[in-house]
Parts: sequence; C-alpha cells; structure tokens
Amino acid sequence: MTAQPAAPLPPLRVAVAGAGVIGAHHCRVIADTPGIELGAVVDVDLERAADMAAEHGVPAVGSLAEALAPTHGIDVVAVCTPSGLHAVLAIEAMEAGRHVVIEKPIDVVDERAARIDEARIASGVQAAVISQHRFDPGTEQVQAALDGGRLGRVTSAIASVPWWRSQDYYDSGAWRGTVALDGGGALMNQGVHTVDLLCAFLGRPLEVFGYTALLAHEGIEVEDTAAGVVRFESGALGLLHATTAAFTDEAVRVQVFGDRGSALLEGDRLVSLTGMDDVPAEAAAPAGPSAHRLQYEDLIRAIRTGGQVRVGTREARTALAVVNGLYESARRGAPVAIPRF
Repeated sequence: MTAQPAAPLPPLRVAVAGAGVIGAHHCRVIADTPGIELGAVVDVDLERAADMAAEHGVPAVGSLAEALAPTHGIDVVAVCTPSGLHAVLAIEAMEAGRHVVIEKPIDVVDERAARIDEARIASGVQAAVISQHRFDPGTEQVQAALDGGRLGRVTSAIASVPWWRSQDYYDSGAWRGTVALDGGGALMNQGVHTVDLLCAFLGRPLEVFGYTALLAHEGIEVEDTAAGVVRFESGALGLLHATTAAFTDEAVRVQVFGDRGSALLEGDRLVSLTGMDDVPAEAAAPAGPSAHRLQYEDLIRAIRTGGQVRVGTREARTALAVVNGLYESARRGAPVAIPRF
C-alpha cells in the first residue's frame, strides 16, 4: 500500500506589533513568505493600525493582549515598535507561549535584553532578532571564505555607515533621537546591523573604545556621528564608523583583511574577495528573496524542526553590548569590556 503524503502544515499566523514604516515592511514580507500569514496588526494608535490592517484584510487591535486572544490564533509576534519598547512586548509574547521576531536592536538597554534572553529560555519558544544582512548572498560568501580559512588569519576590519538623515527625519517622530526610545543615534539605530556583521566576521568582541558627537542636527539627545575601535578575542582589530551626517548617503562598506586575502562588501553586494578565485560582483548578489524573508524562513524552519535560529538573542545582545560599550567609553574616555553571552 502506497503511503499517503503528509498533509501540509497550516501557516503560522503572525501579529505585527507597531504600525510604522518597519511594521509595514514586515507585513509585506509576511505576505510574500510561504508558511506564514498575517493575523493582526497591533498599535496603540488604533486608526494607524486599522489603515495598515485594511491593506492586508486582517483585524487591527490596540494592544498585544488583544492580539493574543485565542480568536486570532497568533503563533508569532513581530515586534516593530520603537526600540526602547522591544523588551516589554517581546517578553509579554513569550510568556504567553508565542514565538517572536524582534526588529533591530533587540532593545536599547543591556539589562532589558538580558530579560528577553531569560524569557526565551524559560518559555522554550523561538526568538529571532532581525539581522537580515547576515542572510545577504555576499555576506554568506565572505563568511564561507572566513570559515574555510581562505583569508588566512584575520587581522583587521573596517566597517562604515556613512548615511544622511535630515533634520525632518528626527522631527518626524517624538521618539526619534531620544535616549529612552531610540537608545542612541547613528550607531544604535543605523549602525547596529553593521556592528553585528563585524562580530559575525571577527568573532567574540572583548573591548571597545570610542567617541561620539552631535554635529549636524538639533533637538536630539543622541549622537549623529560615532567612531571607535573594537578588540576581538582573536587579536583582530575592527574600526567602526557610523554617521547620519554624511550628505547625501553612501553605501555601507565592510572590509575584512587577513594575511592571505581580503573581502569588501558594499551595501548587500560583494565587490571583491581575494585570496581565492575572484568572485564577480554580479555572481555575488543574485536576484532572489529579500533578506528579511530569508530570516523569516529561518525562523519557520527553527519552529517546525526545533532547531536553532541563525541570529537569536545571544547574537543580538553581543551587538547591543558593543554599541552601549562604545557609548560608555565615550562618556568615560576609557576602553570598556564586552561581556560574554
């Protein structure tokens, strides 16, 4: 007797918490990702939530507690609120037994990020923190080269985020540029993805020394320019630069140097990889699913199989500790140690 194929699993239902720009992006990604579907949009501004929910034909609710009611059948919560509110919502979702996707950064306070990690462990759910550039084809080629020893001993790296944000950008939301909700400026908000890549490529960070400045904007509590040096357990040194005062915007650049080769990423594109056969730029970034979608697919895999997500709370806590360590170093004028997670 021929075995019947297993019935397909029903899609995981996702509630997007936060009806802003990044929440709208998550809604579009969810709609484009097999295995998940949008179940609700959550925002304290119910009118804004209703507008976004109407685009996708799902309910709008004013609180996460409402979204987690059994009638909505929510399996996953995507936390897309201002950064300083990430912990409270992520922990509420996990304590209710739901998996979570948390936009970067995991939170803006190290102690609250630790509580997210503790809630993940206690609840046994999956928790992914958006670090979509780890899923870029170029990033994966560089990581494979590093893992294969093709660059030799990694000695240093340079990571730069030379972006522009107008004064209108900071004036557009009361939370932008605040310590409480934004947590920091160019490094915390715009640069944390690049900090994450630096740690992915160079390994465990031990210490950071840095400076911050507010040079081109007014009425904000945080920096628009940051620069620092990160010392890694391997002995490698990383130069880190982030600014929102580089008119008119340039691509993020990450260069990794070893004693047998080097690599250069610009944006999400691999420009060069030497020390092995050269990789044409066109071959490094083929058309395909968005990096956000790839990270959602990774979460779906982990939920279905009980495996590990590729970028979770521990990795996100490391990137956050580097950012907050640089801020503390700038205040103290001395290097700051990075804890092991």
